[in-house]
Amino acid sequence: MSRTQGRHRLSRRTKIATGGLALAIAVGGIVVATTTGNTGEASADEANPAFFVDILKVKPNQFDPRPVTGAATGTFTVDCGRNENQHFNPDNFIAQPGVRNGAQHLHDYVGNLSTNADSNNKSLVKAGTTCRNGDKSAYFWPVVRIDTGEEEENEPAKVPDGDRAQADREAKTAQVACPDVASKLADIPDQAMAEVDGNLDQLDSQTDEANQRIAATQGQGGQDFVRNAILNPLKDRRSAIIDRIATAIGRFTQKPRDLGDLAPCATKPGKDTGTPTPPPSTTAGGALPGQDENNELPGNDGQILRPQRVQLTFRGSPVGKVVAMPRFLRVLYGDAKVSTNGPANAKASWTCTGFENRLVDKYPICPEGSKVKRVHTFPSCWDGKNTDSANHRTHIVFPDRFGRCGNGFKAVPQLQISLTYDIPRDIQLKKQYKVDAFPQEKHNPLSDHDDFANVMSQRIMNGLVNCVNRGRTCRA
Repeated sequence: MSRTQGRHRLSRRTKIATGGLALAIAVGGIVVATTTGNTGEASADEANPAFFVDILKVKPNQFDPRPVTGAATGTFTVDCGRNENQHFNPDNFIAQPGVRNGAQHLHDYVGNLSTNADSNNKSLVKAGTTCRNGDKSAYFWPVVRIDTGEEEENEPAKVPDGDRAQADREAKTAQVACPDVASKLADIPDQAMAEVDGNLDQLDSQTDEANQRIAATQGQGGQDFVRNAILNPLKDRRSAIIDRIATAIGRFTQKPRDLGDLAPCATKPGKDTGTPTPPPSTTAGGALPGQDENNELPGNDGQILRPQRVQLTFRGSPVGKVVAMPRFLRVLYGDAKVSTNGPANAKASWTCTGFENRLVDKYPICPEGSKVKRVHTFPSCWDGKNTDSANHRTHIVFPDRFGRCGNGFKAVPQLQISLTYDIPRDIQLKKQYKVDAFPQEKHNPLSDHDDFANVMSQRIMNGLVNCVNRGRTCRA
């Protein structure tokens, strides 16, 4: 059965308890306790009551720096839905690529429809998207569940467009790697924007066509064939397009220089075709005892609660203009393993609507008329070179408290993901909601996290940058 098929159980307590002591030991210290007179109900899976706090008892703690003259004060909001198509899986292709059930908890996905452990740049580009403007980026975070101890079933997860086999095939073929042009352009005059956008689209199309030719001619003529028949003609076409971009900008402001180095492309080899795809129940550490048909561990139970509202907003910088993110940039927010790694990268993410100036590292109990909300504000200072790094963090970091990036780093649009949940107040008061987490985190709200991979076309990214740099409010 596909890992995105089947049903996610609302409660696995009966199954856990009847599994006996051996299962409790096998899952690494998860203590299963049953209450007298209520056979099969386990108490180990609930979030610790100490993890909850009344938001009214929290003082305001969020203060945005005042923007300077010429700052990028605009916002660009993308509508990618609320995961209405039930795209779930316990993978993380950024932090643990190729490792199925690497997250050991379910993620909600919006944007790219093919996202799973085996996703790669090429498979992401070829997939569909839930975003209305065609943004193929991947946005994903751990689900929130209501856990009352009742036995019930969630809606079946649906199979997304694209699958693991397709991603695996894409990863095995060489692909073209071309320098990103949009991220190297300075502020583009409004009068030149349409022409520049059209040419950026052509650059992406040329790369896609080159990848198609490589796939179609795989094994013919070796590197000489690829270089002479694909890469060299691609360089000439890209050079002409880049020159048109520079000319269009130069009609209204200073013509950009030194863009010629962006024309040549290279190829990235595909992965070893002799490496088998791991079976669904394995991770880097081997099979995990107690997993069900969806590769979930018993601790992540309860009714999956779809956000009532998902807001994906890119903001500018309070100290100046931003530059475009490069395509395929990976960005992490928070730390899913805060108990292991310590608090350095963990973030207070929880609040209530109407109280967004109070972020807490606990689950909030909101007053009547207010809803539970998660706010994830991503790092936005990019090193100007890399789309990823060994720890997935050093290539893009947070600005300081004044909004300034350190030496050698450039401000890119800052993604803020806000997730609003309609959780009944009695459920909040009974402390019966929680976020999915690694088993060792025991649903600690400080382990909340979020992931983003930029798969926007250069045209969409260019429009985003133009919007925030000019102080506009844009919706796509």
